[in-house]
Amino acid sequence: MEDLDIRPATEDDVPAIVAMLADDPLGAQRESPDDLAPYLTALKRLSGDPNQHLVVAVRNGRVVGTLHLTIIPGLSRKGATRSLIEAVRIHADDRGGGLGTQLIEWAVETSRREGCQLVQLTSDKTRVEAHRFYERLGFAPSHTGFKLQL
Repeated sequence: MEDLDIRPATEDDVPAIVAMLADDPLGAQRESPDDLAPYLTALKRLSGDPNQHLVVAVRNGRVVGTLHLTIIPGLSRKGATRSLIEAVRIHADDRGGGLGTQLIEWAVETSRREGCQLVQLTSDKTRVEAHRFYERLGFAPSHTGFKLQL
């Protein structure tokens, strides 16, 4: 997998990212690949914040994966900085080949470089295969997450 490049996402990557976000039963309900305007606005906000890392994994010139890493300074845990991994997606044609592991390893290493003491993520309760994947990588299902839709 030496030919994999993990780099910051650009406007040109947004259609591929949104397509991956929408390519499952949950994403199909909440994403709108036909209207990229809100995604482009969000990318501009993210690009202006040094604590936000929206990246794509590119192989042979094609976007095959993405994730969003947020660095969160805090007071708890003796002023620890933590990171939050969100929106991990691998193109359907590229699943099962270790790409997801490479993306998560990139996020963990970036978190270390950023001085984080903890890496956290959430995963929808219905994504049982994803839970096994994260546990294989050393993540512990230590908390119950809550969301409030606004």
